[in-house]
Amino acid sequence: MRNISSVLGRLAKSISISLVLLFAVTMTSNAQDVKEGAALFKANCTTCHKIDKKVTGPALAGMSERHSEEWLVSWIKNSKAMIDAGDAAAVAIYDEYNKMAMTAFTHLSDDQIKSIIAYVQDEEVKLAEKASSPVAAGSAQSSGANSFMIFGLVAILILAIGVVVVLNRVTRTLEKVLISNQAAIQAAQAHEEAHVESSNAKFAKAFLKNKKLVGFAVLMLVALLAVVGWRTMWNIGVHEGYQPVQPIKFSHQIHAGVNQIDCQYCHGGAFKSKNASIPSANVCMNCHNTITASDHYNGELSPEIAKLYRAVDFNPDTREYGNNPRPIEWVRIHNLPDFAYFNHSQHVSVAGVECQTCHGPIETMEEVYQYSPLTMKWCVECHKTTEVNADNAYYDQLIEAHEKLKKGEKMTAAMIGGLECGKCHY
Repeated sequence: MRNISSVLGRLAKSISISLVLLFAVTMTSNAQDVKEGAALFKANCTTCHKIDKKVTGPALAGMSERHSEEWLVSWIKNSKAMIDAGDAAAVAIYDEYNKMAMTAFTHLSDDQIKSIIAYVQDEEVKLAEKASSPVAAGSAQSSGANSFMIFGLVAILILAIGVVVVLNRVTRTLEKVLISNQAAIQAAQAHEEAHVESSNAKFAKAFLKNKKLVGFAVLMLVALLAVVGWRTMWNIGVHEGYQPVQPIKFSHQIHAGVNQIDCQYCHGGAFKSKNASIPSANVCMNCHNTITASDHYNGELSPEIAKLYRAVDFNPDTREYGNNPRPIEWVRIHNLPDFAYFNHSQHVSVAGVECQTCHGPIETMEEVYQYSPLTMKWCVECHKTTEVNADNAYYDQLIEAHEKLKKGEKMTAAMIGGLECGKCHY
């Protein structure tokens, strides 16, 4: 009997350990699946999908309830094949989203797709908890905060009453002292005023009698006014450091710095025309059609991107454009006088000048300001020190024209850029 009981005890212990290990392995596996799914989701799905919001594709919350896991795996791997095969659910989704098929992810294995599904399910649970918990927590916090505020206000009121009582007593005591010493105070004030007046009069008379000192003072005043006037006149039209408030807080630090977007993606005119040009809102929508920065605003649309949507009359829920677009009224920062001609393409394309040479470290500016003075002296100094880069097509044309002249061949103004609009119209 003892042997049987010991055997049964060992067997029960082994089963218990096995169950614990199996549970631990299962939990670890699930955690790993969710972690792997999060990485795969961010790499492949965030462009078109969000868990709780419709973007380019549908919101993913509840997809496991609407479809089986097997169906989801097949759909994610190759949606077009299911549509072509006539699957009813696949065709319905295809028709709902303007007959745009989802990208095929044939490079993902079934296990990887299941990990993505596990991640979505985990996020659904978190969203449900987040939706239910803030109410109770908020009410408890608010009740505690209200009680604390009431006690604080009562304490402040009591303290204020005490201060008023003390100040009232001090005021009465001071009034009694002033009344008892009124005559002495008035006599002392009259004596002090007479002494000050006599001292000022003596100083004024002595100053006016000294003609050299008066002349020197007048000369210094004239020199000071001349210097102030000269500096004021010299800096007219110089707006170095000018940083106006823009209608949308566009961050060059995020776009040109963090995301390393080339300047000429937005300012395409700098490469081929006189003006760098301000990008149209459609250029912004190339990216912000799907990028909403909701990760930084608790899942809500960024208020600055919302301004862009209002300008182009774009509805992020229906993903449709309306018929009432409005221009974004950007405030110009860099502004040369009308008599000064500056050609961006001549500097950017021909000379190879970097944008930062004139505009400063634009990739670090949260809000853009005028970095350089843009005066004639500043331009002349740059032209004196900058070496000419003759290895480009512009100077090749000049050399070719020069060679034709040496050979006595006919040459027209058009051959040396005479047909460029900017030569006359600027």
